Amino acid sequence: MSPRPSDDLAAAFTRLGGDEDDKVWSQLSDDLCHQGSVYDDSFLALPYLAAIATGDAPGGPVDAVLMAGLIVSAADEEREARYAAEIAALLPVAHRLLDAATDDRVTFVYLLQCVLAFEGERQWSGGKLEGLFEEEYEVDCPACTSELFIAFGEHGTFASAGDYVTADPAKALLHPADPSALAPLPARLHRMASEAGHEEVARGLTYLFGRATCPDCEGEFRVSEQVEARY
Repeated sequence: MSPRPSDDLAAAFTRLGGDEDDKVWSQLSDDLCHQGSVYDDSFLALPYLAAIATGDAPGGPVDAVLMAGLIVSAADEEREARYAAEIAALLPVAHRLLDAATDDRVTFVYLLQCVLAFEGERQWSGGKLEGLFEEEYEVDCPACTSELFIAFGEHGTFASAGDYVTADPAKALLHPADPSALAPLPARLHRMASEAGHEEVARGLTYLFGRATCPDCEGEFRVSEQVEARY
């Protein structure tokens, strides 16, 4: 059985459903997930977030699912079991919202992370996919420890040993993965992005799960492994 949320938390959620929803969600985010951090008390919000997501309480389902996804991404086995009912209720809503997020790449990627979180995946649900809409990752070369930018957006596709926007650093090629050779999880994410029409996200996944060459030492490494190590 899920713990009963505190009176203060309950009062905060009762303010939703009016003209100040954006302000309420902002305050809830500051209290429960400040700068992406998840606290012990954050999990007490899951019953309320699940109720909002399923339409049993006022508030925005997208806001509820995104906040719940962030919280659940930090759950251990004990919390997964304690909030199993809420997580089970949130998962189909996240899938439905994901299917509808055809015009918003940022929300699509956040919802992808939520689906993974509610399914129990803990490696890529906790913010590591957000570079897909930022179109870059900052990683360390495993051979020489140089700090690198992995870029695959409007400025080109390359590994850069420095700020590639305001300077002219050394660059090296990226080697995107063949979509047909991706491991099961990235292959699924690639398929979901492609089917939703988010070709930029699908393309970014091939670079995230591809390889890069360090422009400083010419060593080659898997981008995803260094993203996992850094974030």
